Amino acid sequence: MTTPEEALEQAFRDDWGRIVATLIGGTGDWDLAEESAQEAFARALPAWRRDGVPERPRAWLTTAARNHAVDRLRRAKVGADKLRLLAVQTASDPPGPIADDRLRLIFTCCHPALGFEAQVTLALRTLCGLSVAEIARAFAVSEASMAKRLVRTRKKIVTARIPYRVPPADLLPARTAAVLGVVYLLFNEGYAATSGPDLLRTDLCAAAVRLAAAVAELLPGDPEAQGLYALLLLHQARAATRVDAAGGLIPLEEQDRTRWNRPMIEDGLALLRRAALAGPLGPYRLQALIAACHATAPIASATDWPQIAGLYDDLMVLVPSPTVRLNRAIAVGMAIGPEAGLALLDELSTADVPLREAARADLLRRAGRMAEAAEAYRRAIDLTRNQAEQRYLRGRLASLG
Repeated sequence: MTTPEEALEQAFRDDWGRIVATLIGGTGDWDLAEESAQEAFARALPAWRRDGVPERPRAWLTTAARNHAVDRLRRAKVGADKLRLLAVQTASDPPGPIADDRLRLIFTCCHPALGFEAQVTLALRTLCGLSVAEIARAFAVSEASMAKRLVRTRKKIVTARIPYRVPPADLLPARTAAVLGVVYLLFNEGYAATSGPDLLRTDLCAAAVRLAAAVAELLPGDPEAQGLYALLLLHQARAATRVDAAGGLIPLEEQDRTRWNRPMIEDGLALLRRAALAGPLGPYRLQALIAACHATAPIASATDWPQIAGLYDDLMVLVPSPTVRLNRAIAVGMAIGPEAGLALLDELSTADVPLREAARADLLRRAGRMAEAAEAYRRAIDLTRNQAEQRYLRGRLASLG
């Protein structure tokens, strides 16, 4: 039997975005929508423990959230039109060209009147339920800075009266880049969680792969949509081997490659072969090619690190982000030698600091500079918020003696 806690967790994964979107559609107030959804989830647990899990949890939560929004609007004595809209059950928008419910919401959120980053952060926060800290890590900025950006974005929506509507088919291309960014970052958070006891958040990974498949089906002529789907399949194929039975992190070179999901890898490679022929390579196809280098290496020592480093050179031209530069430094360290990688890492000041320190520690260890490696491992442990990663780093530190 499903417990109230399990039911509420499942409802959050499946229905948070839908509930928030319903309230945004009725009020046009993003802050009120989020506050009301949070209040509904907070009220649900004691009520469900007392009365049992309702037959339709989403309907229960939506009603509770709508009632909270109505109460707030009445107390504020504003929004007669909004109250009228919320007084009845909000009908869903017709599916139009987008069949997947959550994908429709993400396309709706990614309005081209907002900047690319604003579209992505808003969708991740409002519809995908990622925390400000998790989104800040994805963009390599401080949590405070990301919180301010989200406030500015919502103010712009109100000031510019940007509508919250599902776009018709002819307007989808203007929103596709942001939608791909949302799916990509959602998967990244699931694949290496910012904080918490577990390295993987399998619910986020599964949701992102499903969304990537839906985008690829919706836009068969978009090579980057196909490339993103291929990339996520190639990563997801080895997800189960990234942790041991106790949930500890297993680095790529130590994973049991016989346990990788070969049919999933073949599907990803087939997608990538077709997408790679469609004009100049974009960032998702380049990353998929990098993932393919790992997926096709029979053993870790056979990995084509020079090719990977070259692909990162190409990727840096398109996406000169701190994260790409950091990954390129690691690849160069593996292709040429740890000292070459360390020289590149020393040039990075704005990259993900815990990841940078962990990368420095690994390259210092490979270079035989054990005292410096130990100090870098200690810094990485202090900075890392994910407990599985902390355990792995402590194990590496202990192995130095």
